[in-house]
Amino acid sequence: MEELKYCYKYPHPSVTTDCVIFGFDGSRLSVLLIERGIEPYKGCWAFPGGFINMDEPANEGALRELREETGLETAYIRQFHTFSAPDRDPRERVITIAYYALVRLSEVKAGDDAAKAQWFPLDDVPALAFDHDLILRRAAAELRRQIHFEPIGFELLPEKFTMTQLQRLYEAILSVEFDRRNFSNKMLKLGILNQLEETLALRNRKKAFLYSFNPERYNQMKEKGFRLEF
Repeated sequence: MEELKYCYKYPHPSVTTDCVIFGFDGSRLSVLLIERGIEPYKGCWAFPGGFINMDEPANEGALRELREETGLETAYIRQFHTFSAPDRDPRERVITIAYYALVRLSEVKAGDDAAKAQWFPLDDVPALAFDHDLILRRAAAELRRQIHFEPIGFELLPEKFTMTQLQRLYEAILSVEFDRRNFSNKMLKLGILNQLEETLALRNRKKAFLYSFNPERYNQMKEKGFRLEF
């Protein structure tokens, strides 16, 4: 590494990234946790993350840690907060830049650095290491806020999905229940869905139309100041 031209007398805190990974199983929102194999908090559950290398931006560090600990090569990630309480890490002064990621459950596998990775329903998460309980609360609140402005929910669904799957996802994120017909009418009226010719076989020989997300239409609406209200 090239020698630095300046030295500062101020102490340098360490910087990490932590990533809250959300997944959806069709009915419940879940979060992916890693069991720590070293101290501090050995044996406790925590988010995938680690120290940023000196030669990488924070977002690249977050994606690298995701790849190493979960096997994810690509993911939708969004930075949502920086946590800097002086005593948040018992080892030294550590500032963490927090992201949340939205992934399909089928895309995650154990990475090289993960001794144990497990999905937990959002309403049944164990006590977490460090200040990760606080990070989770902030991430969930940001997810609920952003769903009104961004098509983030579609990252959690298959490329082709039913209206019922979409409704259950939004209900899981917002912790509400929608009337089936009203929800369907609202989503179709927005024009951000493409109704496909394919159908999905249901019970009692019924069939449900499959849909896909229309990003072009969504971007057009967003440019006009679109906000998704329920």
